[in-house]
Amino acid sequence: MSDTPLLEIRDFTMKYAGSSAAAVDKFSLVLPESPATITTIAGESGSGKTTLANAVLGFLTPTSGSISFRGRDIARLGRRQRADYRRSVQAIFQDPYAAYNPFYPIRHTLLQVIRQFGLASSRRQARTLMNDAVALVGMRGDEVLDKHPHQLSGGQRQRIMFARAHLVRPQLIVADEPVSMIDASLRATIIDIMLKMRDEDGISFLYITHDLSTAYQIGNEIVILYSGRVAESGEVADVIEQPKHPYAQLLIESVPVPDPRRRWQDEVSLAAEDGAHRSQQRCLYAPRCPRRMDKCDEGVPGMYQIAGTHQAACYLYE
Repeated sequence: MSDTPLLEIRDFTMKYAGSSAAAVDKFSLVLPESPATITTIAGESGSGKTTLANAVLGFLTPTSGSISFRGRDIARLGRRQRADYRRSVQAIFQDPYAAYNPFYPIRHTLLQVIRQFGLASSRRQARTLMNDAVALVGMRGDEVLDKHPHQLSGGQRQRIMFARAHLVRPQLIVADEPVSMIDASLRATIIDIMLKMRDEDGISFLYITHDLSTAYQIGNEIVILYSGRVAESGEVADVIEQPKHPYAQLLIESVPVPDPRRRWQDEVSLAAEDGAHRSQQRCLYAPRCPRRMDKCDEGVPGMYQIAGTHQAACYLYE
């Protein structure tokens, strides 16, 4: 087994034109080649999750830092290497309808992948591949392949996207909010598909979400972002059951508990955000933090060790 990580993100920083603040600031992460894992990137809207996902997919070039896949910086890949990367790293996006051309049946969506990557040498083999792919996600080819996207439910369309990604047998799938537009009753199906791909096919996931409930169900590791910086990271059970950073604590407290004996407080007290705080060299959460100290305004806290891989970017644990 190679010691080279599957994916290594090192001090990734992304600043958009016209903005002095970084959308993502000095983010680092390592995904091992084996075993396959589901690593969750969590945080509220605007925390930098989708920016990070788009950079891993090669849609954005870092302002600084690097993203390497199996030891190669993806920003420096040649034409053939980039084609291999596109095959090895697949994407599942939030909107299961926007990914389709509404003029073509579902069959066309899968055939495009088969033709692009030369997966079949005959129509019969292509048909078999398509049927196997949709069977993997709990559907029948004769029931869905000749239908158009608008004839399928959101959950069915999203499952087809997982079937499409699985066709090329990727090493990594970047799943950006894949269940946020799916009915709650169908989320378990999508989660089961992800777990099956991880455990049976050895496919790793970078799971981008604001849904900590699903993160707890399927994740191995979790990274919580706030305003583009890592607030807390570690094994999912450690972070969600024993959050240390004040922001992580607030985020997890805001998740409703399915217990009729515990009343959910539908209002969370949160101080107003300082609009200029992201460009300053201090703790970004300081203006809203109930445990703010003087030193929080004087410098950026490092990642302090809690236990094992559990870390928090808070001076409380210095």
